[in-house]
Amino acid sequence: MVVSHPTRRRSANLLYLPLLAGLACGCVERRYTVRTDPPGAQVIVNGESLGLAPASHNYYYYGNREITLIKEGYETKTLIQPIDAPWWDNYLTEFFTENLVPWVIRDEREFTYKMEPVRTPTQEEVQARAEALRSEAQVLPPPRRGGLLGFFGF
Repeated sequence: MVVSHPTRRRSANLLYLPLLAGLACGCVERRYTVRTDPPGAQVIVNGESLGLAPASHNYYYYGNREITLIKEGYETKTLIQPIDAPWWDNYLTEFFTENLVPWVIRDEREFTYKMEPVRTPTQEEVQARAEALRSEAQVLPPPRRGGLLGFFGF
């Protein structure tokens, strides 16, 4: 007859605990999609071309993205799009959502932008802009300081 010791059984169970914890790990998948109206604009995010809209991209960090949209016959649009972290992904809970939650959490964002057609300025608008620039150019800059501070540009 074989006698099983309870301490050996407990220690064997403790060896399986890290294995089970490793199998039960989850993760967070983050993805955003940029859509334009009309579709088909070139999408550039932080200097990286994502292709034609609608364009999707995976990301790891929240924060601001500089998005540039380019389409023939439409105004080029450059804007800053903030991507804020959700309530469950902050400094206190991030470790648990990234490592211990036993399922995959998906954070999918969608941004839609309306593009404006190119507008040709009228002759009067061009003339008014030229006059405004000419008047700005005729104003003298403030005089530079002399002496030692002026030498260093102060």
